[in-house]
Amino acid sequence: MRGMRTAAKQPDNVKQDYAMPLSQSIKTLWPYLMAFKGRVMLALLALIAAKAATLLMPWALKEIIDAVDANRQQLIVVPIALLLLYGALRFGMVFFGEVRDALFGRVTEHAMRQIGLKVFNHLHSLELAFHLDRQTGGISRDIERGTNGLSFLMRFLMFNIVPTLFEILAVAVIFSLLFSPLYALITVFAVGLYIFFTVYITEWRNKFIREANQADNTTNSRAVDSLLNYETVKYFNNEQHEARIYDGFLANWEQARLKNRLSLLLLNSGQALLIALAITALMWLAAAEVVSGEISIGELVMLNAYMIQLFLPLNFLGFVYREIRRALTDLENMLGLLTRKPAIKDSPDAKPLQLKGGEVRFEQVNFGYQSERLILNNLSFHMAPGTKVAIVGASGAGKSTIARLLYRFYQISQGRILIDGQEISSITLQSLRQAIAIVPQDTVLFNSSIRENIAYAKPDASTAEIEQAIDMAHLRQFITSLPQGDATLVGERGLKVSGGEKQRIAIARAILKGAPILVFDEATSSLDSFSEQAILNAMRDVSRHYTSLVIAHRLSTITDADQILVLEKGVVAEQGTHSQLMAMNGLYTKMWQQQADQNEH
Repeated sequence: MRGMRTAAKQPDNVKQDYAMPLSQSIKTLWPYLMAFKGRVMLALLALIAAKAATLLMPWALKEIIDAVDANRQQLIVVPIALLLLYGALRFGMVFFGEVRDALFGRVTEHAMRQIGLKVFNHLHSLELAFHLDRQTGGISRDIERGTNGLSFLMRFLMFNIVPTLFEILAVAVIFSLLFSPLYALITVFAVGLYIFFTVYITEWRNKFIREANQADNTTNSRAVDSLLNYETVKYFNNEQHEARIYDGFLANWEQARLKNRLSLLLLNSGQALLIALAITALMWLAAAEVVSGEISIGELVMLNAYMIQLFLPLNFLGFVYREIRRALTDLENMLGLLTRKPAIKDSPDAKPLQLKGGEVRFEQVNFGYQSERLILNNLSFHMAPGTKVAIVGASGAGKSTIARLLYRFYQISQGRILIDGQEISSITLQSLRQAIAIVPQDTVLFNSSIRENIAYAKPDASTAEIEQAIDMAHLRQFITSLPQGDATLVGERGLKVSGGEKQRIAIARAILKGAPILVFDEATSSLDSFSEQAILNAMRDVSRHYTSLVIAHRLSTITDADQILVLEKGVVAEQGTHSQLMAMNGLYTKMWQQQADQNEH
C-alpha cells in the first residue's frame, strides 16, 4: 500500500568497492541527459501544466459546490462553464502527465542505451583476470540494475519528489491566503512529521528487507546450482537431499518475509494514522468556520480535496525513498565499472602487427597468476615460420598458460614474447589477436545455429568459405545427419552437441578465421581415434604454410611435430623431435610408455 512493496527477490543494494561517487556519477550522466535539451524543456513545461491543473481542480470543485449551494432553494442549475472547466482540468492533469512521460522517456531511454553500450564495450576491454575474478552474472546484474536505476531516478526524482515538494509549498501558500496561517502550519507540520516517520521506519525495516533479499538470493542460487548440476544429482540419486536443502532455504526466506510484512504493517499503519490526524484537525477547524459562516461548504470540500491530493503522492514515500537509495547505489555500481582501468591495453605508441611469416619467440619469460608462485620460469623457445611446435607436460606445467600469454590475456612479469621480431606489448591488441586462431580445450558455443557459430570467426564470410571450413573440419557427415542441418541450434553453451562435435565446430571456426598462427589447446581430446586422425590430417594441410602451436595430452597426435617441448614446472625439461626425445630415454619417453600401457589396457 503506502510502504515499500518490494519483492524479496530483488537483490539488496550493496555498494561495491568499485562504485563511482554520486557527484562523479552525475557528472558522467549529464552529457547524455543534455543531448535532448529541447525535449527536456518541453517535458518540464508539460510537468508545470500538469501540476497547475492538479492545483486548480480543488478550487474548481469548490466553485461548483458553492454555485450549487447558492441555488439550493431553486431548481438546481450547475454552471456549465465550471463543470467543463473541472473536466478539462482533470483531463489536463492526466494528459500533460502523459506528454511529460513520453517526452522525457526518450531522453532517459537514450541515456540508458548509450551508457549501457559504453559499459558493455568497456567490459570487453578489461583483462581476462577481471572476468575470472568477477561472476559474469553479477556484472550483468550491475548493468541491468544500473540502467533500470537511471530510469527510476529520472522518473521519480524529477516527476514525483520535486513536484510533490512544490505542491506542498503551493498548498501551504493557498491555505494561508484563503484560510489562515494556522491551516498552513498544520499542513506543513503534518507533512514534515509524515516524511520523518516514513524515512525513520524505512531505515529501520531495511534490515528485514535485506534479510529477505539475502534469503531469496541464497535460495535462488541453490536452485540454479542444483539444476545446472542436474546430471550429478541424478548420478548420485540425491533428489530428496537437494529438496531438503532447498526447503531449508525456503523456510529461512518465509521467516524473513514474515518479518518484512509485519514491519510494513507498522509503516503503513503509522502513515495512515498521521494522515487521518492531519485531515481530522483541518476538517475540525474548517467545520467550525462553516458553522460560524466564515467559509463556505465549497471551501470545506476544497480543503479536504487539497489534503487528499497532497497526501496521495506521499502515500508511496516509503517505497520511493528506499528505491531511490537503491537506484543511486545501483547506478553508482554500474558507472563504477567504467572507472576500472584495463590492465592489458595498447601502449600509446602501439602499431599494427606487420606479419611476415608468423615466427614466434618466447625469450626468458616469467609469469605467475599470483606473484608468489611462478607458472613459467625463464621459458624460452622458438617457433620458426610454417613449423609445427608441440607442447606436452603434466597438468599444471603451464601449457595452456603459454597460449593465453601469446594472446596477451595477461602481462608477463619478465622477458619478451615476439611475433616476426615485434614484441607483442608494442603492437595493437586488435592486430595481435587477429593474427591468431585458437581451438580451445573447453569449447564454448553461443546458443545459436551450428552455421552461426562457425561464421562467428568471420561474420562476413561467404557461403563457400563456410562450406569449405565445414568440410575441412569433417563436420559434413554430422550436419547432414541432422534434420535441420547446419541450422540446428546447439543449445546454451553448446550443451545439445557432444564434446567431439563441439571441438569440430571450434576447428571449423579456427579454419574460417584464416589466421597465420594456429593454436590447438587439447583440440582433439574429445574425439575418437578415427575422427582425430582425419581432423589432424586436414589441419596439417591447412596449417602447412602457417605457424602451429599444439598443446597436447595424447603424445600420439604430435609425433609429426617439427619440435616438441616437454614442460615440467614451468621450464623446458626436454626439447626435440619425437625420435630425438625417444632416444633421450627421459621424461618424454616415460610419458610415451605410460600412455602406451594405458592404451593396451
